[in-house]
Amino acid sequence: MSRNMLTDQQWVLVEPLLPGKIGDRGRTGYNNRMALEGMLWIMRTGAPWRDMPARFGKWITVYQRFRRWQKSGVFERIFQASGERDLRKVMIDETYIKAHQHAAGAPKVDAHQLNQPRDKPSVEAVVG
Repeated sequence: MSRNMLTDQQWVLVEPLLPGKIGDRGRTGYNNRMALEGMLWIMRTGAPWRDMPARFGKWITVYQRFRRWQKSGVFERIFQASGERDLRKVMIDETYIKAHQHAAGAPKVDAHQLNQPRDKPSVEAVVG
């Protein structure tokens, strides 16, 4: 078993809290465990949804399920059922988020410089 997979004990605790089980109204969800593990993989790696490995299913299907679960409060129910009172263990802050290498370091530009044409040569450069 991969280190990123849910253990069987974790799955037994989470499974009854997920929608789409047999007996629930509406459509039965295909393989909730793999979808949840795909969501966890995205959260752990910070990768874009489109880069999710195919072993978790189609990325768009997992993403849509993630959004539905998020809107319907599934994750809140999981956190409440876990009995975890210290939410620092499940929260992500700015110290954890990775920025792209080009996200910082751009030279500062004054507001009046933004209105100046950049590609046209000055009169002095043409005459000079």
